[in-house]
Amino acid sequence: MVVIIDISRKREVLHRLRGHDDEIHCLAWCPVPGEEKLPAWQDELQVVPSEEGRLPNGELTQDTTTKKGCYLASGSKDQTIRIWSCTRGRSVMTLKLPPTKRRGGAVDPAVKERIWLTLHWPSGRSTEIVSSCFGGELLLWDLAQAGKRKWMLLGSSDGQNHSRIVFNLSSVKSQDKELLFSISMDRDVKCWDLSTLDCCWTMPSLGGFVYSLAFSPVDTGCLAIGVGDSMIRVWNTLSMNNIYDVKTFWQSIKSKVTALSWHPTKEGCLAFGTDDGKVGIFDTFSGSTKNKPPQISSTYHKKTVYTLAWGPPTPPLSSGGEGEQPSVTLYSCAGEGIVFQHNPWKLNGEANDINKVIRDTNSIRHKLPARTEISWKPDGKLLALGNEDGSIEIFQAPDLKLLCTIQQHHKLINAIRWHHEHGSQELSYLIASGSINATIYVHNLKSVVESTSESPLTITEPFRTLAGHTAKITSLSWSPHHEGRLVSACYDGTAQVWDVMKEEPLCNYRGHQGRLLSVQWSPVDSDSVYTGADDFSVHKWHISKQEHTRPPQGKKSIELEKKRSMQPKVKTKKKKKPVGKSPAKQDPSDPMNGDESMKEVLVEENGVSDHEGEKEAQEAELPHKVSTTVSKDTSSSAYDYSSFSLTKPFVTQKTIPVKKDSPKEKPTPDASLKKRKPRSILPFSTSMDHRSKDELHQDCLRLATCLKNKDNNEDVSPDLKGCIHLGLFTDRASLHKMIDVEGKHHLENGHPDLFQQLMLWKGDMKGVLQAAAERGELTDQLVAISPMVGYQAWVWTVEAFAKQLCFQEQYVKAASHLLSIHKVYEAVELLRVNHFYREAIVIAKARLRPEDPILKDLYTSWAALLEKDGHYSMAAKCYLGASSPYDAVKVLAKKGDVTSLKTAAELALLSGEEKLSATLSFRCAQDLLLSRNWVGAQEVLQQHKTLFGQRLVFCLNELLCKCLSERNPCVWRSSPVPPCYHSWELNRELSFFDMVIEVWQKIMCMDTTEQATCAWEQLRSVEHPPSTNNTPPKQVLFHISHDLTLAALSYHTATWDEAVKSILGAVARSYDAGNFTLMQEICRIILPEGCGNLRHKLDSTNSQSMDACRSLEGFVAYGLLYDLWWNPPKDTLVLQKAGLDPIQGPREQTALEKSYISGQSSSEETPDQTAAEMDENLCNETEVCTCETESTSRTSSIDLVDRQSKLNGCKVLLSEEMAALQNTQRDIAEVQQILAEMIRQHQQQRNDLQENANGSTQESNLQQSSETESDKPHSDSNQMNCKDEVKEPITLPELTKQLLKAKQKLAEFPDNLKVFPFPDVLECCLVLLHIGSQCAPELQEEASALLRKHGSAHMYSRAGRRFFT
Repeated sequence: MVVIIDISRKREVLHRLRGHDDEIHCLAWCPVPGEEKLPAWQDELQVVPSEEGRLPNGELTQDTTTKKGCYLASGSKDQTIRIWSCTRGRSVMTLKLPPTKRRGGAVDPAVKERIWLTLHWPSGRSTEIVSSCFGGELLLWDLAQAGKRKWMLLGSSDGQNHSRIVFNLSSVKSQDKELLFSISMDRDVKCWDLSTLDCCWTMPSLGGFVYSLAFSPVDTGCLAIGVGDSMIRVWNTLSMNNIYDVKTFWQSIKSKVTALSWHPTKEGCLAFGTDDGKVGIFDTFSGSTKNKPPQISSTYHKKTVYTLAWGPPTPPLSSGGEGEQPSVTLYSCAGEGIVFQHNPWKLNGEANDINKVIRDTNSIRHKLPARTEISWKPDGKLLALGNEDGSIEIFQAPDLKLLCTIQQHHKLINAIRWHHEHGSQELSYLIASGSINATIYVHNLKSVVESTSESPLTITEPFRTLAGHTAKITSLSWSPHHEGRLVSACYDGTAQVWDVMKEEPLCNYRGHQGRLLSVQWSPVDSDSVYTGADDFSVHKWHISKQEHTRPPQGKKSIELEKKRSMQPKVKTKKKKKPVGKSPAKQDPSDPMNGDESMKEVLVEENGVSDHEGEKEAQEAELPHKVSTTVSKDTSSSAYDYSSFSLTKPFVTQKTIPVKKDSPKEKPTPDASLKKRKPRSILPFSTSMDHRSKDELHQDCLRLATCLKNKDNNEDVSPDLKGCIHLGLFTDRASLHKMIDVEGKHHLENGHPDLFQQLMLWKGDMKGVLQAAAERGELTDQLVAISPMVGYQAWVWTVEAFAKQLCFQEQYVKAASHLLSIHKVYEAVELLRVNHFYREAIVIAKARLRPEDPILKDLYTSWAALLEKDGHYSMAAKCYLGASSPYDAVKVLAKKGDVTSLKTAAELALLSGEEKLSATLSFRCAQDLLLSRNWVGAQEVLQQHKTLFGQRLVFCLNELLCKCLSERNPCVWRSSPVPPCYHSWELNRELSFFDMVIEVWQKIMCMDTTEQATCAWEQLRSVEHPPSTNNTPPKQVLFHISHDLTLAALSYHTATWDEAVKSILGAVARSYDAGNFTLMQEICRIILPEGCGNLRHKLDSTNSQSMDACRSLEGFVAYGLLYDLWWNPPKDTLVLQKAGLDPIQGPREQTALEKSYISGQSSSEETPDQTAAEMDENLCNETEVCTCETESTSRTSSIDLVDRQSKLNGCKVLLSEEMAALQNTQRDIAEVQQILAEMIRQHQQQRNDLQENANGSTQESNLQQSSETESDKPHSDSNQMNCKDEVKEPITLPELTKQLLKAKQKLAEFPDNLKVFPFPDVLECCLVLLHIGSQCAPELQEEASALLRKHGSAHMYSRAGRRFFT
């Protein structure tokens, strides 16, 4: 089924396309979107078979008329290609793969051919699709063509197609051509021209190490390559048209190809051997049999095939007549050390082991060495066998008579090569050999062959020695063009050309990136050599172009030379040689592409391991000659050996520096240890063997009787009755009885460990384990030996031990034991439940998948626990470990201090939570502001563009605090924390707003009006709660700074209406907070000349802004009024001091009246203690002198006329409308207060009734008292008018009626009066009356009239009593 999902619409499934019968291999979209652009297909839509239309392909989830579709092609294992319409959601065309046969041969009908149907829709061809087919062919389908045959085969000539299934297709446009690229299981990359459908070029690749190279002796220039990717390549190196003319053979090969050999006379006959021991023959020549599987020998080797060689038949194959047997047979040598002779005519017959012939011919009775290499002399008369022990044996055909043994190498033979025949007769007897050590030896066997000796000879001296390589030799090849010229391949990564006769190195090739495994001299070019290596490549290189002449002298070769030049004492220590060889034997295989390499059993990687071993052995043998630090530097094998076998020298070494008396002290602890003898594990039988001599003699006689009866097949148990200890010397049943008695003895004496040891010896551990588990006495030792009982018993024991450890509260150890039986989840859960979160996370992270949900659960659980205990930083790390940065931010911010908030903000910013980061940064900046650190606050805020408006607020707040502290140091510098201001240059000559805007422009880079407008919009959206008497002064000041920032921004953009409202908000906020001094200072700083200039700039038609301006003028006048009252003329001040004019102080006035005066918006607020204290600080006793001197100096400069004009300016405060409005609001507040008091008393009464048993009498008393008390405030308020009258108690309906009446009256006032706050008019009237003769008489009359008319409240009536009596 094909599922089409719209990922842009919440992964909605659009279609489910059903139609294929097997798995789908490939999908390809049509390069042209829209289905209406392909009209040639419309006829095909009706030709679709009827069963296609009935396929349940799902329903369209959207309107097909509005959505442009696109065609989709799919290729399946069911050998069909389907074209789907996305608008219809169904198949519109089905293409069946044609039964093509690859040109050049038929597929074996017994083998079901694999298929991979891949598709490609070329970008420039909307009606053509390229697809793969059976066995590597490519088809071009013309979807617009009528009729059944819509396909064409790519590749016009034989050999252009892939030989195996194609996996992927891709196209690209190059100039005017459209090229198609294909890759296949044959590891070839092919490029096709889609206009001609021909293959432009083929690029072969290798998928493994190059183990073998072989040039065909018949087809000159034909190179066979054996590769570790289970394929053979046959490369025509002489091809003129294609430099990479390669054929691939892979049938019936299931592992690496490690050996190759061409038939000496039959063209195209290639023998191969593999890593899994298989030997076979391919016919590579005939094009008709290209895909024909090889012939496989029925005789398999047990290990890797090392070498293949064609040679004359030997017995028993040589016994047949001429024409009945093949002229040459195939010999194979493999890792198990056996050489088989295969009959190429009858590969399904059994192969012969030639060791049998060698034994029979030479009458050998001893064990033959393991064979590792085989090489026939080109004339077929001599056979050379290389052995694992380094010897080379030369046999004479056909009976394989042993002529000689070459004892030159001492390591496994890797390569043997005979010199070619076409040259001087002398050189044809040369044989070159290479082994695990780095030296190549060449021997001349002419004298041996011509010798008439009957017994085999032994050769120990080489004809020539070729030294220079630094690692093992893997392959050799004689030059067919020269005499005595050899090339060698080596593990040192280089190939070396030698002049054998002169023993000189001629040329060294270093182009490979790995170890060389094979080499062949080109048969047609005397200057060319081919090498294969473990870098997945074959190199062809020219001898004349190489810059090096000899192999590289690396570190290993330098060490080799040093070891060779050492003194002869080292070489004489033959008995230590096994020590050095032991490391080599520990690693029997050298990894090549994942498994054993060829001929690398029992070998080191380089050829010097024996010398290294000698050196290590020498160092291990003489430890007392060196310091202890040297032993650390030796190799692990040498160190381990010495530590086991040479304990005494190490002890001696440690005691050498000690003084003479120290050895005398040492025996003391040893003596004490000897006294404490180990407890005997067989105490009963031991004690029985320490009886008297007569009893022991009787034991001997009994034992002899038992043994005699045993020989007569009689039961011996009756004879041993009462002599259990003799079970040690008789049969197993008696021994078991003795062990049972000994075990019972141990249990009775309280030694269960010894009993368990005995049961282990006996082999009866199951009962011991169960008993120990039931008693809770399991130990580490018992758990360690429990596997001998069986796997299930071991698992059960570990689980029981883990439970026992949990009871002992050793949870970590219990978890470790659970891990040993792969119970990872149980171990993690055990640690988690017991709050070992750190250990649980280590185990889970090390043993479980990273996406396992238990890991996240561990982190979150630990984080919750840490958070509960207040370890917020650690909890944050846990949340980060669980990939929950949001929770980490939240928990970091929980502490609320400056550093935590700052870190949390940075973390949120890193996690992409910009909004949360901005919020936390703002909180952090506010905390820094409380500590008067404006510099730190700005640093925190400047990380966020969204907090630009707040940066402006903090800047204005800093400048405002500076101004306030400079104007009134005794009030504003009282904080214990020193302020941290910026070192900004301020222009004091400018107004406050101009100075602020200048700083903004210079420091904050607020250059444009758009920036100011944007900042104003940001700040406008922030709302602060109204200030009360309880609001902290610093918070009030910050909120005022916010209002003034809005005003400054409006001032900057010349929006005066908003500026007036913002300034009024700042002034009213300080008034509401009861901070009269702050209100006065703000008015003086912001409006030093009053509100006149501001009023002129306002739009007179905008009633709201004019009302705001009027209210602002009222507050300015209010501050001015108090200023005039507190600073009277000099003569008035003298009268005051003399007590002639007892004027009420502003402290009493404000403190007493604030509850009703404090603002129209919230009439129920209570006086603020801090504000009252600040007012008291201004006028307390300690500052009277200062105030007197200041006021004296001030009044001396105040002109009385100017004072009179200022008092006349206060007339704006005497507003009849505002007085009436404020009086109504006071009435409402008074009634609400009485109602609240009644509700409180009623609640108290109910509580008392529930607690008290006699509630009836108390209820009446309480009711009377509550009525009397509720009446008190009202009667007090009317005490001035009726002193002697006692008012009736006010009932709830009456109060409700009063409240309703007052609210109706409030509703009659115009809305513009209620919008903006205004100072208390009656308070201003009282102040004017207190000023007395200093103000005009008409002002006094107006104030008196307002006070009489609206001063019905008790407080005002009492305060104005002196003016009306």
